Amino acid sequence: MSLAVGVIGTGVMGAEHARLLRCITNGAHLAAVCDPDAGRATLAAQGAAMFTDAHALINSDQVQAVVIASPDASHAGYALACLAAGKPVLCEKPIAATAAEGLAIVQAEAALGRRLVTVGFMRRFDPAYAEMQAARAEGRIGAPVLLHNIHRNVAAPDWFTGAMAVTNSFVHEIDISRWLLGSEMVTAQVTAAPGGDPMLVTMQTDKGEIVSTEVFMNAAYGYHVHAQLVGRLGTVEMAAPTRTLTNLANAQSFAFPPNWVPRFTDAYRLQMQAWVDATKAGQTTGASAWDGFVTTLIAEQIVAGMGNLGPIHLTFPPRPALYA
Repeated sequence: MSLAVGVIGTGVMGAEHARLLRCITNGAHLAAVCDPDAGRATLAAQGAAMFTDAHALINSDQVQAVVIASPDASHAGYALACLAAGKPVLCEKPIAATAAEGLAIVQAEAALGRRLVTVGFMRRFDPAYAEMQAARAEGRIGAPVLLHNIHRNVAAPDWFTGAMAVTNSFVHEIDISRWLLGSEMVTAQVTAAPGGDPMLVTMQTDKGEIVSTEVFMNAAYGYHVHAQLVGRLGTVEMAAPTRTLTNLANAQSFAFPPNWVPRFTDAYRLQMQAWVDATKAGQTTGASAWDGFVTTLIAEQIVAGMGNLGPIHLTFPPRPALYA
């Protein structure tokens, strides 16, 4: 039986999720979309039902599972509504605009007694990251000691504030670092260049591993994400993000993409298929509501302590048994 999925929000990411459900994902179909922009909704729907009220979509008998790709501030409310309706949900990051709202989702899901929320940290499904995680888990490079991350964008939009470099971009490195290492972050320290960009965030884990991340929002040359994991016996890192090389004018080269969409196309496709497969089996996959909450909480604590000269000591509430 095909899983009937509704998509809330049909901007860049929502439209891509809708396309994946319409054209590529096995075992599911796009049942409905919701967006206040009728033209945008029509393009994404391609014949699926259209709603202007997200809560009506969530509670519709036509919809068995929900993808939330609406503006960040709306995520928590829609995720809680999905839990109240007992419907599995794939929520784009962040799980909520604040850690307090994220904790409310964790508590609601724990009270329900079953996991229904997956947070869309798609890098967990990227083949390069997956291979690095497997190398660590299988002990191929020995015990990990360092993880180096690079996160560079062509240019930040006008509405992007200094704090958003942490809360909107660096959150990906928080989640993927926790997942790659299987560790929890316990301290963080931020050093920023004049003007705040780029910045270097150094974290330490509960196992003593060091995580360094460069976040450069205006790197100009292209979208560039890279990671290298250093172990006691060797290292594993991403290869150049390309399928082809050009030989021209005495040089060999490849091109960087202009944004995250081309770089992580495969990750979004694999994430959607894994989520559909898990949902149909009554399971979950990817980042949990707890992972989403912890990532937002770490980002908030880093932002609050960015003026400190010393390390920021990260603290967390007890983890509910549901996420053990």
